[in-house]
Amino acid sequence: MRGRHAEARAVLWRTSDTAEEADVRLEDIKRAFDAPQAAGSVWQELIVRPSATVRRILICVVGLHFFQEASGMDAVVLYSPLVFNKVGMSATSSILGATVAVGVVKTCFIFVAMLLVDRVGRRPLLLASAGGVAVSFTALALTLCVRETSSASAAASVASVMAFVAAFSVGFGPLASTYAAEIMPLRLRAQGASLGMAVNRLTCGAVSMSFISLAGWITMPGCFFLYAGVAATACVFVHLRLPETRGRSLEDMEALFAK
Repeated sequence: MRGRHAEARAVLWRTSDTAEEADVRLEDIKRAFDAPQAAGSVWQELIVRPSATVRRILICVVGLHFFQEASGMDAVVLYSPLVFNKVGMSATSSILGATVAVGVVKTCFIFVAMLLVDRVGRRPLLLASAGGVAVSFTALALTLCVRETSSASAAASVASVMAFVAAFSVGFGPLASTYAAEIMPLRLRAQGASLGMAVNRLTCGAVSMSFISLAGWITMPGCFFLYAGVAATACVFVHLRLPETRGRSLEDMEALFAK
């Protein structure tokens, strides 16, 4: 695929505002592909002997994928019937209706994220998402602490789960992989994305398989207080580590993280 500069320029002309911008972007891509690697292997440059810039990027990629799953999304998706049952929803139809409503909210807010991501940027959505997850999980944990269940506590529980799903779906759900793919240098993107996804799947498995045991150990409200703490940590991580990438070219990411 190397050396097809005329075809690349034609594509960039169609996606750029001016011919000059297309030429600049093409030169950036050439430099990114021709840049010497810090070691003979991509994996060595990525893990064994990463530069300070690559290390910062890798921390962001791995951190995003970890927090996406460690914040408890799969615990809610897989065990929401148990959560609803704990607050007094015993009828199968009620639990099914609440679960379907949660799925609808999730889908709707993914579309909201699609509409907002290039308007407000990645960083604000990720910050709002992590903060919203922390608040909604705290609210859910408090509703689960109520000893005498009622229709009010059941409604509050369902509302808290919906708020969590909305907060997650507007930021960490769709944007973790998007942001991680954007910031990886071209020469490291495939391996970096694979490493991030491996962390994502391992964390997902750990959360999914540990929820029942964890709930038996620290109670179900304790689980959601824990997930709220993880989400609050994710908010701090985004604030301290993740710069805004909106409006930046993919070839410009190393310079952004070198600052």
